[in-house]
Amino acid sequence: MRRVEHVMGFPVSLRVDDEDVPERAGDAVFAWLREVDERFSPFKPDSEVSRHGRGELERHELSADLVEVLDLCEQYRLATDGAFDVRLPGRAFDPCAVVKGWSVQRAAEGLRASGVRRFCLNAGGDVVASGGPWRVGVRHPERADQLCATLELTDGAVATSARYERGDHIIDGRTGRPATDLLSLTVTAPTLTEADAVATAAFAMGAAGVEWAASLEGCEVFAVDAAGRVLRTAGLAHC
Repeated sequence: MRRVEHVMGFPVSLRVDDEDVPERAGDAVFAWLREVDERFSPFKPDSEVSRHGRGELERHELSADLVEVLDLCEQYRLATDGAFDVRLPGRAFDPCAVVKGWSVQRAAEGLRASGVRRFCLNAGGDVVASGGPWRVGVRHPERADQLCATLELTDGAVATSARYERGDHIIDGRTGRPATDLLSLTVTAPTLTEADAVATAAFAMGAAGVEWAASLEGCEVFAVDAAGRVLRTAGLAHC
């Protein structure tokens, strides 16, 4: 099975190498991601996230899914001493840094529950894979047509936070200023929920975030700092 759709503002590709996979398995992946876009987008005024951000919905009125996302956001805010914060002064409530990885991981779990064993689900460059080995390229932070690393992934996930696509969009919640110590930071982890949130949180922390991310169980890090130096943990599987 090979499918690509534009969902949540970026291309999502699904590759399944199992034989005789029912089409409905892929249908369920993209239906779920479209549902997430409707419910959790901060850019849609009627979404649950937007309504909660405006104070129209109290915590006890929220869906169990959004409560789970809020708890994850708070977990990483506390773990980074406020560097990662989805409630920045003067900005709308925006949990996208957690929602993306969390929702794509949920889609992957749905695939496994339906019996799919060998697949790669790529959401705008963040990947969750099963039944590898899979080779995942990490884009060079300054040369769009080149890779700076190729990682090997068997059962797990990889996510990158960087400045090259959206500029200095990751804010250090402690200072209110863009995080600029790093050009890119890639994390591998057992789930994309972890990989995506840790990558963004570590990037917001700056240079200290590399060591913090590397200290987390199951996480490996590949980063390029503002001076172009590569920082890589010893356990990172690369080829």
